[in-house]
Amino acid sequence: MKREFIYPAFGRFWHWTQAFLIIFLAVTGFELHGSYAFFGYEAAVRFHNAAAMSFLVLIAFAIFWHFTTDEWKQYVPTWTNLRAQAEYYLFGIFRDAPHPTRKTRQLKLNPLQKLTYAGLKLLVIPVVVTSGLLYMFFRYPQRYDVISLGMNALEPIALAHTAGAFALVAFLAAHLYLTTTGHTLTSNLKAMVTGWEDLPADDSHGAPEAPGTADDPGAATAAR
Repeated sequence: MKREFIYPAFGRFWHWTQAFLIIFLAVTGFELHGSYAFFGYEAAVRFHNAAAMSFLVLIAFAIFWHFTTDEWKQYVPTWTNLRAQAEYYLFGIFRDAPHPTRKTRQLKLNPLQKLTYAGLKLLVIPVVVTSGLLYMFFRYPQRYDVISLGMNALEPIALAHTAGAFALVAFLAAHLYLTTTGHTLTSNLKAMVTGWEDLPADDSHGAPEAPGTADDPGAATAAR
């Protein structure tokens, strides 16, 4: 095994802050649906709205970071090793088979993760954010009047927001499970805390995929 710096500081900050906000938004959001009573309805509304605004700010910083460091290339989907990766998660992982994709600083995600994260960033989160903003500001002032979306228009917006929330919760549950599939039970978790990960030194362990990012100054800056 060799230690390699995989996750830069902002990437780890973004990851943990996003995870906390998604969990907090889920807790307050499902309380607004009447699933349980914890904060109280009015407090849950305030907390949910504040967390939503914080989430938007985090997204803005994350987009800037991804494009200025070329980290966005990590999420470009590829068909290379996709079937092998799916078979590994379904069968190979239970037989202690070698991982089909070798992780590096330039290639942090396997093909299945790339496809999943691309769908999350380009579909699920935009739906949740857009529907949430429409629901939050369904009444907005004009010069001489206050225009409001009718209840008939609000219903599909609320349904889309709730469906997106369930998709995020399902992703979070799957993500938590997959964190335990490293070479030790907690190795993936420790890597996301420290930034350093123990990787196989033997290149024959899993077929390397074409790098998602080039060795450029942006990537070097992100590594620092």
